[in-house]
Amino acid sequence: MSGSPPVVLRLVASAYCVAEKAGAIVRNVLHSGELGIVEKTGANDLQTLADRLAQQSICASLSKRFPKVTIIGEEDLASEEVKEDLIENGQAEEIFQKTCPAELSDLKEEELVVWVDPLDGTKEYTEGLLDNVTVLIGIAHRGKAIAGVINQPFYNYQMGADAVLGRTIWGMPGLGAFGFELKEVPGGRRVVTTTRSHSNKLVTSCVDAMEPHEVVRVGGAGNKIIQLIEGRASAYVFASPGCKKWDTCAPEAILHAVGGKLTDVHGNPYRYDADVKHMNSAGVLATLRNHEYYASRVPPSVLEALK
Repeated sequence: MSGSPPVVLRLVASAYCVAEKAGAIVRNVLHSGELGIVEKTGANDLQTLADRLAQQSICASLSKRFPKVTIIGEEDLASEEVKEDLIENGQAEEIFQKTCPAELSDLKEEELVVWVDPLDGTKEYTEGLLDNVTVLIGIAHRGKAIAGVINQPFYNYQMGADAVLGRTIWGMPGLGAFGFELKEVPGGRRVVTTTRSHSNKLVTSCVDAMEPHEVVRVGGAGNKIIQLIEGRASAYVFASPGCKKWDTCAPEAILHAVGGKLTDVHGNPYRYDADVKHMNSAGVLATLRNHEYYASRVPPSVLEALK
């Protein structure tokens, strides 16, 4: 069909609306007061009704429109009929006004892999730290993150009862990133953001080795990348296994779209092919600028431990 936008742009435009729908689901579950919490592997690894419903909504909506795309979600859910009110059919028309990067304009549906974290920062969600919560939809081709959508369901929640909640950020390397104002940490300060609830000796020693002027401990991988692109942190340092591909695919694409970089602690890129292992077992190092500096500071003990 001539004149139809490239499939990757159509997928991003759908993911944008689907992420907004998921964000609304996450808010509605919270407001209902019935979170439906279950522990997956322990008290720091939780799943709520919002995780389950948001993932059903995202995966069913995207596979309905793009049946040949491989979709990998965080939550291990029994296959069941998804209620019609969870399906989102909209597409963000403003995305079709953008010019798709030439190298991505001929991709086929079956070549694309979508990584979904329906609620990143679940622990923080259950504790009321709502600015830490994101919905992540990342798109990969041949192992590379090529597009990402991040919805913050509770953006603005501290602005009072009349505030409009939520925003959606998206980006593609070669096209740019949208929905926020790009800022850098002022004055060359080294501000490191790291985990709030999954720290250990390795994480601490790696953060200390960066000689930070300040350390920002927050939840959620998506939220930490937002710290980088909005100038509240200059590096995201997590020297531990625990983060997964669905945590990093969307944020990495957006970070790359503004000239940043995300690797493991050795400086190697992660791959997002459909058959890769889900764990980012060599940790995460992400920066907006000066990646080489931070990579050079990783202690040998950490490199050895996270071979």
